Amino acid sequence: MNIQSLFSRKHRDFLQQEAPHQSSSLSAMAWRRFCRNRLSVLSLMVIGMFVVMAILGYLITPDSTPHCNQQYLELATLKPMSRVEFTYIDDGLPASKTNIFRKMLFGQQLPYTAIPTYCTTIMGDSVAVETYTGSVPNDGEIRVVPKEKIVECKTRTFLLGTDGYGRDVFSMIVIGSRVSLSVGLIAIMIALVIGITLGAMAAYFGGWVDNLITWLINVVWSIPTVLLVIAITFALGKGFWQVFIAVGLTMWVDIARVVRGQVFSIKEKEYVEAAHALGYGTFRTIFKHILPNITGAIIVVTASNFASAILLEAGLSFLGIGVQPPMPSWGSMVKENYSYILLDSAYLPLIPGIAIMIIVLAFMLLGNGLRDALDTHKS
Repeated sequence: MNIQSLFSRKHRDFLQQEAPHQSSSLSAMAWRRFCRNRLSVLSLMVIGMFVVMAILGYLITPDSTPHCNQQYLELATLKPMSRVEFTYIDDGLPASKTNIFRKMLFGQQLPYTAIPTYCTTIMGDSVAVETYTGSVPNDGEIRVVPKEKIVECKTRTFLLGTDGYGRDVFSMIVIGSRVSLSVGLIAIMIALVIGITLGAMAAYFGGWVDNLITWLINVVWSIPTVLLVIAITFALGKGFWQVFIAVGLTMWVDIARVVRGQVFSIKEKEYVEAAHALGYGTFRTIFKHILPNITGAIIVVTASNFASAILLEAGLSFLGIGVQPPMPSWGSMVKENYSYILLDSAYLPLIPGIAIMIIVLAFMLLGNGLRDALDTHKS
């Protein structure tokens, strides 16, 4: 073994030993920079809270029926923290058996009849139940029920009140967060696939490929996003999954522009030329040697687009062409209750509006924090 080969072997072993340590150190430095930004850490905690809330779903909602659509018209527009007593009566309704995961995802129908109750009076072997009306005096219907049919009587607290149909607002906010976050996640995944592919190809190949893709980007960029989303929604139809596709097909432009600019700046680097010299294919060079070095920029623009996707979904639902009833959505909740803004129940449109504002602001602050943390020029 000659001296040159021995040196090359030692140099290779040294790089293999140092590379993980260096990568770990860079990740630790970025994490420390991120943790120093208190607003970004707070925003990450807020996003995590919404994510946990969306995952648990019907397991934590007071109204665990599908789409939280249990309506009590006599309880319409109750104020937040209102307390109402309920009497649960076994009317022989068929009980649907479901496991905890199915209930978490889809909810479960009530096996009993729930009656909002003003007062109950024991009459021998029966119980007289006066239904709740909310008026003064109550003057509700008296229903005589045998004792053995009464399952339980308990007081329920409506944390955020009820809407005009007597549905629990807190339950709808929880399930609405699932809609907003899932639309943002799947739309961004669609946008990442399209944007990264087109942006990387445009910068890497250049020439007529770059001109064609740049022309397509400029055409899509020139069309107002909301109008383009509405047009795609009309073409695909109204519905839950159609919103994913419509929003995703309009969010890729920002990602493609960022990826194109980043690839242009590093495609002449030494390690890219080394990949060419070693005979690596085009897609391996792009996806294994170029894209990993622009991950920071992609993460930042993804966080910003996530917030934009949530706003677009809320706007489509408000216009009535997004998620369709009875599935709760923050945008549809604002639409259904905006007339109460001038009445004494202004909290009904304000609560989902504040939820939209909080989650969008959290993603914007998270994007800013990630941008600063991944900036290698900052100590």
